[in-house]
Amino acid sequence: MKLSRRSVLRASAIAAILPAASRLPLTEAAMAQGSAEPAWRHGVSLFNDVKYPAGFKHFDYVNPQAPQGGVVRRVAIGTFDNFNTVVAGVKGSLASGLELVTETLTTPAMDEVSTEYGLLAEAVRYPDDRSSVTYRLRASARWHDGKPVTPDDVIFSFETFKANSPFYGAYYRHVSKVEMSGERDITFTFDGAGNRELPQIIAQLPVLPKHWWQGTDKNGNKRDVTQTTLEPPLGSGPYKVKEVAPGRTLVYEKVADYWGKDVNVNIGSNNFALVRYDYFRDSTVALEAFKGDQVDFRTETSAKDWATAYDFPAVRDKKVIKEEFPIRNVGVMQAFAFNIRRDKFSDPRVRRAFNFAFDFEEMNRQLFFGQYQRVASYFQGTELAATGLPQGEELAILQTVKDKVPAELFTQPYTNPTGGDQQKVRDNLRQALMLLRQAGWEIKNTKLVNAKSGEAMQVELLVEQPAFERVMLFYKPSLERLGIGVTVRTVDASQYENRLRQWQFDIIIASWGESLSPGNEQRGFWGSQAADIPGSRNLVGIKNPAVDALIDRVIYAKSREELVAATKALDRVLLWNFYVVPQWTYSYARTARWDRFSHPETMPKYGQAAFPTIWWWDKDKAAKVPQRS
Repeated sequence: MKLSRRSVLRASAIAAILPAASRLPLTEAAMAQGSAEPAWRHGVSLFNDVKYPAGFKHFDYVNPQAPQGGVVRRVAIGTFDNFNTVVAGVKGSLASGLELVTETLTTPAMDEVSTEYGLLAEAVRYPDDRSSVTYRLRASARWHDGKPVTPDDVIFSFETFKANSPFYGAYYRHVSKVEMSGERDITFTFDGAGNRELPQIIAQLPVLPKHWWQGTDKNGNKRDVTQTTLEPPLGSGPYKVKEVAPGRTLVYEKVADYWGKDVNVNIGSNNFALVRYDYFRDSTVALEAFKGDQVDFRTETSAKDWATAYDFPAVRDKKVIKEEFPIRNVGVMQAFAFNIRRDKFSDPRVRRAFNFAFDFEEMNRQLFFGQYQRVASYFQGTELAATGLPQGEELAILQTVKDKVPAELFTQPYTNPTGGDQQKVRDNLRQALMLLRQAGWEIKNTKLVNAKSGEAMQVELLVEQPAFERVMLFYKPSLERLGIGVTVRTVDASQYENRLRQWQFDIIIASWGESLSPGNEQRGFWGSQAADIPGSRNLVGIKNPAVDALIDRVIYAKSREELVAATKALDRVLLWNFYVVPQWTYSYARTARWDRFSHPETMPKYGQAAFPTIWWWDKDKAAKVPQRS
């Protein structure tokens, strides 16, 4: 799949969208002198010019002569009971791979930061103040039933997603009006000027066929876009659903007369005849399926398995290839996340105490073979991460919320406690107990209780994957040494998702993928308005006016320099409120594949593995490593 900002955020959530441009290159050489209308552009990029000129043939990182055909078998965890992306995250479990069926107005370039080129849309324009944006559809764009993609489809999609999706409702809250403004033109008007990315993120909205959703199914029943469905959806993308075994298997087949096969952004992509997803209960079972040649490609998230589970005959015989791809396109916060809607976690001193109880160094040694580094930022691995003490423009921004943020962030760099030996662990636990006492908790009969109510501190560590269960079990004894009663509960994917939607949890393991140009999605992550919306990505339940103000500074930044400073300020305030206990990260995507596939010699800088988007079936390799049916 293409690693757009949308797909990055989908890995940790439902969806997200690549940010928009401030100063955009023109499709024409320049705007006409004295013209009242902005010129049409073929590409958009945040604060920078685009790399590829109008009329470019294909992206540099693809093989335009890539062979077509073959089958790729992919893995999915859990189950699925829904093809309707509108209610994803709110109802049901969305099927994997639907991005193959549904298209957007633009698509990202994987060798540029925050840059997109036309897909369903052939051009875009907006005024200097970014108070609106207009997209022009390609005349050739077609649904799989042969009907044209129209402005009505775009308007219907926007209004439907905004009304029914918590994410999109927050994301597009500043769009005040959408209307058809030409035969193939759609104009979005905003409630104010200066939102630097709004013109671009509009284009990453999945476009749905209005006529299909307002029609009836094969049984004559009227479709309902607000409900889950297992009816294969009508799309405009390079693939369509071929086979469905609900909850178990899903097969997509390439559309023979796909309208966009010769569009420049698609050349060298979508090379497989069939893409198959097989669902497994958990990652352990999925790994065994891969070893048994039931799955072709695997991204390994377990350090333990990467170190110990890939010494089987097919690896030794070079039939299975292990390859790491650098992660340059995303920052990440992975953490033990509190539900601060619950009173016991409302005090930041309590939350900080839980960090002092986490011995990352020992866990890294025992469980992860020393492969990981500790996360110390919500934007870990990027220039957006706060370090040291605030200075310059970041300091000036923080001064605007000085009375609403912890005073320590101005005088102390944020650091995580360091463990790894008995003395450090004892010191950290003493510090944790001091913080708990300051917050009104005390030890009575070896139990941590609230000094006023007498209520014992009890926490449930909730997980959906056995691989994370061992992490929770490692953490549990440290918390129990503080007198905290701890239960580790593992539930299936559906139950887990439903509990999160209803905020029925104490502590979970969560992650938030961050683009290199953050913006409006931050409201969905940390904004007050999203805290009580079921299905939102504000899992923690943050309602903090300082955070809200800093999110606005990020969104309305007028330069790359201001964006970086504002994001660092936001990062620092989030860290010093101790909303999470940061875990770990790794700067490479660990992959394993049966040796039947090839990829371009030069991979895109920000694409990670980019599998299977720009890969292809290699007949010569496959002849040596026959695929099991």
